[in-house]
Amino acid sequence: MTSNSREVMAPDFSRIKIRVGALVFCGNDVALIRRDRPGSTHFTPPGGNVEHGEDLLTALRRELAEELDLAHSQADAPELLWVIDQMVSRPGATPPPRKLHLIYRLHITPDVREALATEEYDEVPGGHEVGLIDWIDYRTTAELPIFPPIGPALAALPDPLAAVTDAALPAVTDENYVWV
Repeated sequence: MTSNSREVMAPDFSRIKIRVGALVFCGNDVALIRRDRPGSTHFTPPGGNVEHGEDLLTALRRELAEELDLAHSQADAPELLWVIDQMVSRPGATPPPRKLHLIYRLHITPDVREALATEEYDEVPGGHEVGLIDWIDYRTTAELPIFPPIGPALAALPDPLAAVTDAALPAVTDENYVWV
């Protein structure tokens, strides 16, 4: 190796994190968190990483309470809709973990929707990043920059209650996704 070349290390995906996310429906609208950053906007379903020792539904309830101010008694029972395997390189000094995204579906009433949070505060080094809670007709999500990339599958649902016969969505890898 010459002094002008850089060693490129492959990501180590031996560490696995689990992230729970929720598609909270109110009629045909679904709640997504919009993050406006310099040069880009992206959306994500409410949710977050499962903490050590925490079961999946407890993590989902905690995240929905933190991000939407939604109590589990205000929605119907969560239904696991999709699983997405993520093995994507990303910028930063910390090697990216492999992440399994578990996307659940819940339904709420218009009265509950009216009382939910309109902003979400994500902790980042030095403070918080504000995300706006947008309610979007799920049928229009195919082209939205959503991570994990569930927009096409979401928009393809015949209706918000439609059964899903295959819970495994395509894996997110460096071959089909570029971290923004």
